Amino acid sequence: MKDEIINRVANSKLVTVNLEDYYPQGERVLFDIKDWLYEGFVLRETDFRNQVSAFDWSQFQGQYIALTCSSDAIIPGWAYMLLSIHLEPYVQKTLVGSLDNLETAIYQDIIQDLDVSEFEGKPIIIKGCSNKPVPQNAYIMLANKLKPLAKSIMYGEACSSVPLYKKK
Repeated sequence: MKDEIINRVANSKLVTVNLEDYYPQGERVLFDIKDWLYEGFVLRETDFRNQVSAFDWSQFQGQYIALTCSSDAIIPGWAYMLLSIHLEPYVQKTLVGSLDNLETAIYQDIIQDLDVSEFEGKPIIIKGCSNKPVPQNAYIMLANKLKPLAKSIMYGEACSSVPLYKKK
């Protein structure tokens, strides 16, 4: 058959890495402490500690928490540390910052622990489109981790990839 269509992508040695495949389950929550402050701006230690002790932290079981304060209050570091200590038995991860910071930190842990030895000497495509909130920084971290091993790194889809790196 001389007019037979051959799928060269399927027959190639290209390896696709999709960061969406590593997306961990668990709700992401922005926990704002503004309402625990006197008039939304002053942290009174005794009142704050009482609220922390009385709060039911188990409601965050299996979740990822970003601690923040949406008012212009100056929050001492120990306050966030106290919250994280109470959250620790229940949550997957806690940090101070935004939900974007949280997602980046989650992927930083995933990529750091990722065994990439199977990609040695192979041409790799890092899939670009995602239905899950994969942060931009995760793509950078993955590319940097793969670069010492990969034969080449591309971004996108096999049919329309952008070359990023080729080992000399």
